[in-house]
Amino acid sequence: MKILLINPQRSPENGILRHAPEETKAFIHKKLIGPPLGLLTIAGALNDYDVSLIDMKGEYDLNPDTPSLETFTLQLLEKTKPDLVGVTVITSEFDYAMQIFRVCRKVSPEILTIAGGLHATLCTKDFNRPEVDIVCPGQSAGVFRKIVEYKEKNKSLLLIGGILINGPEGLKLTPAAITPWDAAHKDFIMPARHLLKKWISTYKVGNSPDPATYIFTSLGCPYKCTFCSIWCQFNGEYRQRHIESIIRELKTLDDYPVVRFADANTIVDVRFIDRLFDRIQEENIHKAFVMDIRTDTAANNPLLIKKLAKAGLKVVICGFESCNNEELKKYNKGSESQMIGRSIQVFHDNDVMIRGNYVIPPSYNNDDFQAIATYSSSHEVVYAGYTVLTPMPGTVFHESVKDRITDHDYRKYNFFNAVMKTTLPPEEFYEKTARLWLIKKGNDVI
Repeated sequence: MKILLINPQRSPENGILRHAPEETKAFIHKKLIGPPLGLLTIAGALNDYDVSLIDMKGEYDLNPDTPSLETFTLQLLEKTKPDLVGVTVITSEFDYAMQIFRVCRKVSPEILTIAGGLHATLCTKDFNRPEVDIVCPGQSAGVFRKIVEYKEKNKSLLLIGGILINGPEGLKLTPAAITPWDAAHKDFIMPARHLLKKWISTYKVGNSPDPATYIFTSLGCPYKCTFCSIWCQFNGEYRQRHIESIIRELKTLDDYPVVRFADANTIVDVRFIDRLFDRIQEENIHKAFVMDIRTDTAANNPLLIKKLAKAGLKVVICGFESCNNEELKKYNKGSESQMIGRSIQVFHDNDVMIRGNYVIPPSYNNDDFQAIATYSSSHEVVYAGYTVLTPMPGTVFHESVKDRITDHDYRKYNFFNAVMKTTLPPEEFYEKTARLWLIKKGNDVI
C-alpha cells in the first residue's frame, strides 16, 4: 500500500501587497513558512508503510520554475504510484487541493482521495464533490491509519467512525462509533520530520540562518475570540501535553536550532510552562524559541518571561488586534488595550523581540487609520503585522457577517484581502494598510 501526502501550494492572493507603495513591499508577508505538522503526524502514524510526503510550498520556494500544479501533481503520481492521496486543507488552499484531487481522479479512479486539516474540520460540506472520496475532520492520524489498514484488507470503510464517505447520495458520516483519540496525551505521535529533509532550507524565518520547526505543547484554546478558528476546531476544548513528552520531542530536533511552539496560546497554565522550562534547562536543551503569548499573560507574569528569555525565548507573537477597547470587546479578546504597552515593556526588558499583530477591519475610515498609526507609533515593536479582519469560514465572526460577505473566492481568505465591502475605496484601504507595515523598529519580517 503506497500513500502520498501533500501539503498544497499557498495562495498568492495578496491585496495589501498588490496596492502597497514600493517602500513597504519588503516588509509585508508574502508566504506562510513552516513544515506541515499535521501531515508529519499522519506520516508518523504510518511509519511501517510506504509513505511519500510532498511539501509543495517548499518545492515552489526551492524551485520557482517548478511546473504548474496540474503538471507537478501528474509527475508526483507517475513517480509514486499511490493507492491513497491525502491532502491537508486550509481555506485559502481549498481550490488547489481540489485541483490535486481532480488530477488523481483523471489518472486513476482507483486512487482513494482523502481530505483533512482545518477546513475539512470546520467546513465539511464544502467537500461534497466527486473528486473527494473521504473527509477526515479533527485530529485524524489514528483514523487515517485505520483507513489504510481497512483498505489494505478490503474491509468496509463504513466500519470506521468519525469520517465522511462520498457515495451515491453525496458525503455521509459513517454510522460507526467514533473511537476516542487523545492526540495530546496517550495517542501522541512523533512527527516524521525526516520526510522533509529536501525542503528544510525553506523553513527559515526572517534573516535567521537556521531552519525552524513546529511542535505543539497544547491543542485548542480556552479563549474564544470571535475571529479565530482554533478554538472552534477543538470545540472549545483545551489539552496540554505532558512535560516529558515535550522534552523527548525536543531532544529529536538536532536539525532545527529554532523551535516554534505551534500553540494557539503557549502560556495558559503558568505553572506548567515554568516546570517545562526547568526541565529544558536541566536537560541542557539549547534552542531559540518562538512562542505565541497573550499581552495580559506577559504583563501579569514578568518573572516568568524573564526565566523563559534566559532559557532561549527569542521571539514572541502577540495578537494586539486593536488599540480600541470596544473593538477588543467585539472580538471577545478577553483583555484590554492597556496590556499592550505593559507587555511590550516586559519583553523589551528581557531582550525578547516582539511580533505585534493588528487586525484592520474593512470598515476603517481615515480617522481609524490615523488612530491605529498614532497608537502603533507610540508602541513600537521590532516586528509588526497589519492584516485584514477576515470572516474565516467556521468561525463565530463568519456566522455573524456572512450576509455582508461580497467575495467568496477562498483563495483570498488568508488575511491579506478584504472579502467584505470596505468603507474606503479598496485601493485606498489596501494602501493605508500597507503603509502601517512601516511602523516598527526592525528591518526584518517574521
